[in-house]
Amino acid sequence: MKLEADAHIPFPRETVFTTYRDRLPELVPYLPNVRSVEVTSKETDVGGNSARVDLVNLWRANADVPKVLQAFVSPEALAWIDRAEWDAEGFRCHYRIEPKVFTDNVRCEGTNTYREDGAGTVLEMRGELTVDARGIPGVPRLLAGTISPAVEKFVVSLIRPNLLSVAEGLERFLQDEAR
Repeated sequence: MKLEADAHIPFPRETVFTTYRDRLPELVPYLPNVRSVEVTSKETDVGGNSARVDLVNLWRANADVPKVLQAFVSPEALAWIDRAEWDAEGFRCHYRIEPKVFTDNVRCEGTNTYREDGAGTVLEMRGELTVDARGIPGVPRLLAGTISPAVEKFVVSLIRPNLLSVAEGLERFLQDEAR
């Protein structure tokens, strides 16, 4: 299922791009749905391309697991690995998200593009989420085909506001920095 969101951030493109790339853990206090972001790997000058930075970040959600789900979903499950290739020349970031649970059943990847407009930056977030419910404990094999699209739709409905929330947090962070 397609995942799309756009956000306008009233700061120069280079500032928005480099802040998101290089200072993401500092944004956590501005992100209500995120408990932490830990940079686990950073590689610059990949393949002799000084404009490219590869980052691996571990995100942890700031959410409580409802009691009814606690037997199936641990707090550790509310985390994901974000593998991102940042291209400073094209002002793009290609990412691949790996959830901590059901890693063989969920695929999420896409590209964020940072585009200048007259009053700042438009962050265009485009991605694709695929859920294969086959093999997920508790999902009957015969229903997996009909459950997967419903799960995708539900997850996309949760992710889109969170993408916009990160853009809003980035804007508030930059506003505080400017003061």
